[in-house]
Amino acid sequence: MADDEEIVREVLSTLLTSENYSVDLAHNGTQALEKVRETEYGVVLLDLMMPDVDGLSVLEEFTRMEASPPTIVLTAFGSIEKAVKATKLGAFDFITKPFKNDEILLAIKNALSHRHLLEENIRLRESLRAKYNFRNIIGKSAPMQQVFDLISQVAPRRSTVLIQGESGTGKELVAKAIHAASSRADRPFVAINCGNIPSELLESEMFGHVRGAYTGATTAKKGLFEVADGGTLFLDEVATISLEIQAKLLRVIQEREFRRLGGLENIKVDVRIIAATNIDLLEAVHEGRFRDDLYYRLNVIVVKIPPLRERVEDISLLADHFIKKYCEENERERCVLSPGALGALMDYRWPGNVRELENAIERAVVLAPEKVVTAEFLPKHVTSSSSPTPDQSPDENLPLKERVTNFERAIILSALDKTDWNQKKAAELLSVNATTLSEKLKRLKIKNR
Repeated sequence: MADDEEIVREVLSTLLTSENYSVDLAHNGTQALEKVRETEYGVVLLDLMMPDVDGLSVLEEFTRMEASPPTIVLTAFGSIEKAVKATKLGAFDFITKPFKNDEILLAIKNALSHRHLLEENIRLRESLRAKYNFRNIIGKSAPMQQVFDLISQVAPRRSTVLIQGESGTGKELVAKAIHAASSRADRPFVAINCGNIPSELLESEMFGHVRGAYTGATTAKKGLFEVADGGTLFLDEVATISLEIQAKLLRVIQEREFRRLGGLENIKVDVRIIAATNIDLLEAVHEGRFRDDLYYRLNVIVVKIPPLRERVEDISLLADHFIKKYCEENERERCVLSPGALGALMDYRWPGNVRELENAIERAVVLAPEKVVTAEFLPKHVTSSSSPTPDQSPDENLPLKERVTNFERAIILSALDKTDWNQKKAAELLSVNATTLSEKLKRLKIKNR
């Protein structure tokens, strides 16, 4: 609390101490600045008229600090002009002397609530940024490492990005990672699945509309371009957009402005566009379903996400991640996959990619009664497409050592088959070095073709 009048300092100190607040006192602006630089305060009560450095100068210094507390300005010389100036400099509230105790206490309570809300918002933004950081996308395979490298290169730029990948590969997750690693991370990330919205409604959803634009438009509405201003707009299934709306999208990209449906005013926006598709856009251009000029605008930087079948070495990592996630969600002890269940997952082709794998793991975690999740709790189409596993093999009466050896041989043979018997690639797939694999081949008497 900073005030050059001793009586005011004493009155406020007594009042606030009685309310269980911890109070530090300053008798001028210079002392107030020193204390705020040294200590983190919840709220500052600041007299406007002080000798040496006045309250407005203190507020101005606060604006240069990385983090300053909410400030309540006190003055015996209340004026609209000074209140406006104090507010522009970041003052939370403005109270004239003589003040009522209840008025001061309410202002402090509101200022503390405001501070807590701001801190919570900062923590939430940091949490979301960490959650969608590309370093948290799971994948150790070479194709995914290439994706990570490209994300780190394109994220700081403004350029439009086109993400290509089959359904379920995680296109939106990559889009969020690009946004989180960009300078727009504190601004909105807005996603829209263009394929889920009828064409007649998509234009209004993207660009908004004015009142009376169509039957039922009783009020004006902002579109997603306005909502995403300063941030990122993610257009999933961009290939499904009609040719008419494609023309309007092209104009926004080129001119950075648009008109609401039924409106005459041009609205300027600063939005980075990330688009995604699971089809060949160039083929759609050749077939006349997609504008070539829009294609070249979107196709500036292309991030191709490999299907899960092309990064088999990531399956065990992903499965472990989903096991942990769904054990926590279902409030049960951490589960583990049996070797047979993991073998089945490795052998399956995953047409639905990571999304299908996640669904399979969630199902298994919910259904498995024991800590070890066996293959029988995976979807039938997953296990029926794979080779016999130790969970369902006919040699279950053999000694454990023989069963483990047989299973190890089956896993190695499967990896060799997948890599056309390229031992170096098979070793990478199995996450072992080539020397170790070579020794195992000799021990298990597996001969090259």
